[in-house]
Amino acid sequence: MLKRDFYFELPSELIAQTPLESREESRLLCMDKTTGELAHHHFFELPDLLREGDCLVLNDSRVMPARLIGRVKQGDRSSASSVEVFLLREVCWKMKQKTCPPVSPLASACVWECLTKPGKKTKPGARIVFGGGELTATVIDVTDGGNRIIEFEYEGIFMEVLERLGKMPLPPYIHEELKDTERYQTVYSKEVGSAAAPTAGLHFTKELLEEISLKGIEICYVTLHVGLGTFRPVKADNIEDHDMHAEYFTITDETASAINHTKKSGGRVIAVGTTSCRVLESCSDDNGIVKAFSGFTDIFIYPGYKFKCVDALITNFHLPESTLIMLVSALAGRENTLNAYAAAIKEKYRYFSFGDAMIIT
Repeated sequence: MLKRDFYFELPSELIAQTPLESREESRLLCMDKTTGELAHHHFFELPDLLREGDCLVLNDSRVMPARLIGRVKQGDRSSASSVEVFLLREVCWKMKQKTCPPVSPLASACVWECLTKPGKKTKPGARIVFGGGELTATVIDVTDGGNRIIEFEYEGIFMEVLERLGKMPLPPYIHEELKDTERYQTVYSKEVGSAAAPTAGLHFTKELLEEISLKGIEICYVTLHVGLGTFRPVKADNIEDHDMHAEYFTITDETASAINHTKKSGGRVIAVGTTSCRVLESCSDDNGIVKAFSGFTDIFIYPGYKFKCVDALITNFHLPESTLIMLVSALAGRENTLNAYAAAIKEKYRYFSFGDAMIIT
């Protein structure tokens, strides 16, 4: 299957630049994955589209203020021009492992894989200073893909330092400043570690979740820390040649038990977002039974994939030729998906992170 099979024309004015004032006021396109039939709703109507005995699975990862602006240190001085460092994931580079245990509150250094700009200023050995010097960094290596391995030194707790000095990493297609950074977090975000928001969950309010729960619908959580690799362009013409970056996820015994009970009882497992979907499909067997697990997944879901656990999906509208629209097409069929996207464009739905949503049942 070719990348161009997932292309569509999107008017730039439909790319949402800011979130709606009320999260649940976004529009919701409902699609039957078997027939392709469409119906237009608003997100606050979601409880009416769910059934008692269903199970909603949400990703509770929280976005880090992962963008740091610093200056390269030359001798005793810092250069006048700035350098941008974007944190991707914590690593144990010297141990050649994919990730470290959580940083101790008493730690004074940690190592991260990062994107840097401009790259010519961040060669191995380069020293970078952030803020007034409360955070410093040394570039210690370059990955095969060109990312930097950087060791950070600080006093106190790294995440608290990051909260003071870091900026929210909004997607590059959003050009307007976000006044309230919490609008790029879900109301149930908890586990800090994502480089981008699991945006399907941005439409929920606490009141809407309570209404859903009171209807007899199970709500449970997984954690997948979203990396930028999920959103990087597919460069291979044949999509089967595309390599997904690995992302860290956790599913607990409690969540696994709730999902398995739903499957056994005949309810639907509804993934909120492609991230939740990828977690569930990564840790379920051929019968759809889920087991608790913590580790990495690089699962790439595209048409031809046979879903084991997920019955339905709530998701936003995605970029042309992206791995995300390929996942949606795997569940609903490529033709049905592109027809739904064409209908959404005709009806002027808002696209991407701050845009509207769809539910595929």
